[in-house]
Formats: sequence, C-alpha cells, structure tokens
Amino acid sequence: MNILITGAAGFIGAHTALRLLKDGHQVTGLDNFNDYYDPQLKRDRVRWVEQQVGHFPLQRLDLADSAGLERLFAEIQPQVVINLAAQAGVRYSLENPKAYLDSNLSGFLNLLEMCRRFPVQHLIYASSSSVYGANQQTPYKVSDNVDHPLSLYAASKKANELMAHSYSHLFGVPATGLRFFTVYGPWGRPDMSPILFADAISQARPLKLFNYGMHQRDFTYIDDIVESLVRLLDKPPARDPLWDREQPDPSTSMAPWRLFNIGGQRPVELKDYVSTLERLLGRQAQVEYLPLQPGDVLNTCADVSALENLTGFGPQVPLHEGLEHFVQWYRSYYAGARS
Repeated sequence: MNILITGAAGFIGAHTALRLLKDGHQVTGLDNFNDYYDPQLKRDRVRWVEQQVGHFPLQRLDLADSAGLERLFAEIQPQVVINLAAQAGVRYSLENPKAYLDSNLSGFLNLLEMCRRFPVQHLIYASSSSVYGANQQTPYKVSDNVDHPLSLYAASKKANELMAHSYSHLFGVPATGLRFFTVYGPWGRPDMSPILFADAISQARPLKLFNYGMHQRDFTYIDDIVESLVRLLDKPPARDPLWDREQPDPSTSMAPWRLFNIGGQRPVELKDYVSTLERLLGRQAQVEYLPLQPGDVLNTCADVSALENLTGFGPQVPLHEGLEHFVQWYRSYYAGARS
C-alpha cells in the first residue's frame, strides 16, 4: 500500500514506519520536529529506522501548513493515512492550551480536508484513553459515554473523533479512531513515565508519584500497538445499515466510521510499576508521594474485545517483559549519561 504517516518521527510513528517499510509498503513520513521535547530524539529515531531499511522518505511539514499538505497529497496520492501527529501531554495542556488548538484541531481539520479532496481508502487516527475522563467504571468500553473529559488534551482528542465522524458522514471518508492506553517501550517520549522514572531512579533523585502512587494504568507495549495498526490497514469501516438512531452505539455509525481501544488489559498500580523498574535498573527509588494532579484520570483499563473480534489480535506483551526491553534501550541510548 501507499501509506502516509503523520508524526512519523515520533514514538509510535517511527515504530509504525519501520514495520510498514519492512513489510514492503510504500511509506512517506511527515513530521514538524517541534521542540515540545528535544528534536534530537526524533532525528535519532529516523536514523534508527533508516539503519534497518535504508532511506525513509520524510517530509518536514506541519499539519497547520494547509498549502504544504495539499502539495504533498497531490504528489504522493496516499491510499491510507495514519495520523499520529498531535500535541501530546495532559499536564502541558494546562500550561500551553493554544498548542492543542493549533495542532490537534486546526491541523487535524486540514488533514481531513485532504482526505476528502484526495480520497483515501482508510484514515486511521490516534485518539486517547484520556477521553474517558470522569468515567469510573472499568474496563472502559468504546460504547461508554465520554462527555466529561478532564483535560484540554482529552477534549481535543474527543473533538478529533467527532470531526472525523462528520467527514465520514458528509464525504464518505472511511475513518478509524484508536484510543491508545499508556503506550511505552524503546524510543518513548521523555515526558512519559518510563524515562522520567528511569532518570529519577538512575540519578538518585526523588521520583514523584501523584495520587500517592494509587493510580492504575493499562500499559501497552509499542509492538502490540503497531501490530494492531498493521492488521487494521485493509479493514476500513463500512456504513452500518443496522445502526440504531434511537439507541445509538457511540463506537459505530451509519457513516463509515468507528472507534477501538488498544490497551494491555492488565492494569498495574504505579507503585508496582516502579518496583519493576527498580529491579530492572538494580537501584532503589526515592519516592515522593504527592496528591492527585489536575487533569489526571484515576485508573485506566481497556476492553479491546471489538478490536480482537475484527483483527484476531489483542495486546500480548506483559509489563515486566516490555519494561525489560525498554531498560535495555534506555541504557544503550543514553550510554551512561544519565546514570
């Protein structure tokens, strides 16, 4: 297939690009290399991909650049678009909300316009488990109500789902939204807990555990995310003639649109997560217990039965195994600079 990946120098984007290139697909990447975190990590991810598969066509482009996006679509005419570009981070959305407007809303709208004007066979886009917000009943099901987001980041992701639905309904854009649950693994973002915690443990600095370490997170290893994506490529949604307007299922539609959870289905308390990292790093953490932070969801756990029914696959890598792979990469990449 001819595939465009946005956010291709990001964590999930680079892993996805590598897998698709290895599988023989024609892949073009897009990334704006912004400085939300050190762009050198993004450049190193691209180099890592190219070391294994050779040249990786990658455009330095922002989704907010509608003219540049139009030129790219006209040139490559993608069959499938995988949108992984976004302004990430729950807590950062409290500090810089406009970044989420520019990237997650305006940028996504530009991408939807391109998928309409240059019709694609399938648009797959990243949503987030954060959309479940104030929901307390777990495991989260894609049929659950998500009307109470707890952060602007979560609200922007729910908005993406609604925007995609409108384009599916009005223009027939086949769109699949994926609610990712706490993705981790080698080449992860430095603002996420694996690197933050590994840094703190390695450098004997206080490790901050919010909500006094009582959070539960449904950690999902990166290879399981990529496998799910790959299996969805040739399975675009169709209009559901049995969709009931009087009792609507929020995860499907009379339009060619649907939602899936991708999660490990094994929620772990953060205290136990830290203990696993301590064992793998061979050092004890100095833990600082702090109260719940604004925007944080208490617990996450995914019901992935809908995804498994369609693809025959569900996340399989247990946390201890995934964290072992992460720690091996962490030690290799930072080469002792953070120890």
